[in-house]
Amino acid sequence: MQYRKDRYGRELSILGFGCMRFERSMGGIDLDKAQAQLMAAIDGGVNYLDTAYIYPGSESAVGEILERTGRRDEVYIASKLPHYLIKSIAGAEKLFREELRRLRTDHIDYYLMHLLTDTETWDKLCALGIREWIAQKKQSGQIGQIGFSYHGGTEKFCRLVDVYDWDFCQIQYNYLDEHSQAGRRGLQYAHSKGLPVIIMEPLRGGRLVELPPAARKLLEGERSPAQWGLRWLWDQPEVTVVLSGMHSMEMVADNLAAAKDSVPGMLTDAERAVYPKIVEAISRSMKVGCTGCGYCQPCPAGVDIPGVFQCWNAAYAEGKKRARHDYVKCVLLRPKPTGAAECIGCGKCEQHCPQSLPIRQLLGQARRDLEGVEYKILGKAVAWLHLWG
Repeated sequence: MQYRKDRYGRELSILGFGCMRFERSMGGIDLDKAQAQLMAAIDGGVNYLDTAYIYPGSESAVGEILERTGRRDEVYIASKLPHYLIKSIAGAEKLFREELRRLRTDHIDYYLMHLLTDTETWDKLCALGIREWIAQKKQSGQIGQIGFSYHGGTEKFCRLVDVYDWDFCQIQYNYLDEHSQAGRRGLQYAHSKGLPVIIMEPLRGGRLVELPPAARKLLEGERSPAQWGLRWLWDQPEVTVVLSGMHSMEMVADNLAAAKDSVPGMLTDAERAVYPKIVEAISRSMKVGCTGCGYCQPCPAGVDIPGVFQCWNAAYAEGKKRARHDYVKCVLLRPKPTGAAECIGCGKCEQHCPQSLPIRQLLGQARRDLEGVEYKILGKAVAWLHLWG
């Protein structure tokens, strides 16, 4: 495992464990599998774990696993305040105490303002007294370092970097988003201000792993598509930690192998020349830039928005026949259908989408591509079975 230093000289593993996508069973997170994967990562040198208040079951799972195994002191926990759910400092305090309870700890090492989108939002939080609250928490040791996570454009990101004496920040960044979101310019700006930068969505929610055939053909050698994506990030000295949402032992092993010898400047000119070609191939096959983050969920009408978009992208990357088959399994064979046709157009999802996608419009287009005559016939059959079964 390679390590890079934070603002105060702590060594952080270049690979962080993103705990949003723990494997789930019918009863929620599969704790035994999550524990096995997390322990394998920690044994491999990972010391940075990322979770959040709004990730269903994640904080509690992390807390229970670390307590079970007695390894809390070997790792740094990063979690996040959902400031959009609070109206007062008393509200922030209540949520923070709940996070400590879930995590079974007396402190959070790296704490973020979750989805901080602009300076106006920060100003509103300051009016509530968030600066004073943070100072008190840091002085008491309940918060180690303070940062913010961000989805949005470069200009607003750079302004947020300058409004407060942050200890670190977290951005979406990968070779598909090199010049969108905060982008390379935002990454370099934060670094120039002395901020460690944590990377989320390094593989675009799996988009850079499940590559279309034309893109996969470009990758030579023994490295996996995931390793190509991670190495592109670690090649850059401005990147501190890359979070990977590992939810299988295969993913853990693959990611650890990549992190073993990844250092800035390691890519050859020939390797760097491959990435723009991959982006071009992906762009030709991708219908929607959904990362599968799930912030649009739950939908009031029950639409599985990430599931719909995953199948829609697959229809253009792998062929419509297979994608439509998967779509039926994903959204139709359920007690209540969760497909695009269920959308009522309320727009709640668009208020929370970090990618600012026009979700309602896109769902309409996905419906036209995925819900043909066969889907409608199957839908009636499934409804009949539920009614009379």
